[in-house]
Amino acid sequence: MAFFWCTEALPLAVTAMLPIVLFPFMGILPSSKVCPQYFLDTNFLFLSGLLMAAAIEEWNLHRRIALKVLMLVGVQPARLILGMMMTTAFLSMWLSNTASTAMMLPIANAILKSLFGEKFNEEKGTKANNMNLIFCLSAAMQENRLHSVSTELQLLTAIEEKELAEKLEISSDMHKDMEKEREYQNRVWKAFLISIPYSASIGGTATLTGTAPNLILLGQLKSFFPGCDVVNFGSWFVFAFPLMIIFLILGWLWISILHGAISLSCRRKKKSDIRVDAEAKAKEVIKEDYRKLGPTIFAEKAVFFFFCLFAILLFTRDPKFIPGWASAFTPG
Repeated sequence: MAFFWCTEALPLAVTAMLPIVLFPFMGILPSSKVCPQYFLDTNFLFLSGLLMAAAIEEWNLHRRIALKVLMLVGVQPARLILGMMMTTAFLSMWLSNTASTAMMLPIANAILKSLFGEKFNEEKGTKANNMNLIFCLSAAMQENRLHSVSTELQLLTAIEEKELAEKLEISSDMHKDMEKEREYQNRVWKAFLISIPYSASIGGTATLTGTAPNLILLGQLKSFFPGCDVVNFGSWFVFAFPLMIIFLILGWLWISILHGAISLSCRRKKKSDIRVDAEAKAKEVIKEDYRKLGPTIFAEKAVFFFFCLFAILLFTRDPKFIPGWASAFTPG
C-alpha cells in the first residue's frame, strides 16, 4: 500500500479503496470491520468541506468575498494584509487550509502586481538611462581636457561640469530613494505571501472542519472514550474561535511590523510619489476586478445559501444546551 501511495502507480482513489478488497481476501480483516471505517462521521465531515470548497471555487464566490473585503479595508499594505488574512481565515474555518490558500494566493498575486508593478520598473529604467547619459557626458568632457581649447570653451566646460556635479548628486539621492523603495516593496511582498498560509493555519483551528487534525482528534476521542460526547462542533467553536481571533490579530501585527508594513517610528514619514501612485492604481484594479465579476448570478446565490445552511446545520446538530436536529433521528 505504501508503494502505491508514494508512486501513484494507481489513481489515489483506487488505492484508497483497495483495502475493501485486499484485506478480506488476504485474511487481514473481515469486511464487517473494514467497510465501516469508510463511513465514519469524521470522513463525511471532511468530505462535506471538500465539496463546499469545490462549489465555491467553481463559481468564484471566494473571489467576490475577498475583493469586497479589500474594498472595505483599504489599499495601504497593512490594511491589505489584514483583509487578506481575515478572508483566508474565514474560508479556512469551513474549508481545508490547502484549498483556502490555493484560492487566495492568485488574488494576492494580482493585487501585488498592481501595487508594485510596471510603473516602478519603468521609472527605474528611465532614471538609470539618465545616469548613464550623465556619466557618458562626464567621460567626454574629461577626454576634451587632453586637447588644447580656447578660453571660452574652457569656461563653458567648467559651467557644464558644475551642472553635471549637481545632477550627479541629485541622481545619487534618487538612486538611494529607489533602493529604499525597492527594499520596502520586497518586504511587503514577502509579508503578503507569508500572511495567507499563516492565516489559513490559524483560521483552521476555529472549527472541527477547518483542518484534518481536528477531525482526527474527534475520531480518536470517540474511539478511546465512546461515552464521551463533550466535544462537538458547537463546543469546539466556543473554545477555539476567540483564540483564533487573538492569534490572527497577533499574527497580523507581527508580520506587518517585521516586514515594514507598519512602522513603529513615532515620526510619520511622508509617502513617496511611487507609493501613492501604486496604492491608487491598486485601488482601481480591485474595483475593476470586482466590476468584472458582474452581478451576482443564481449559482453564486445558491452556493452562498447552501454554505450558510451548511454552517447552521453544523452548529445546531447537537448544541447540548438545547436539543438539536440530530435528536429527531434514532441513533444507529
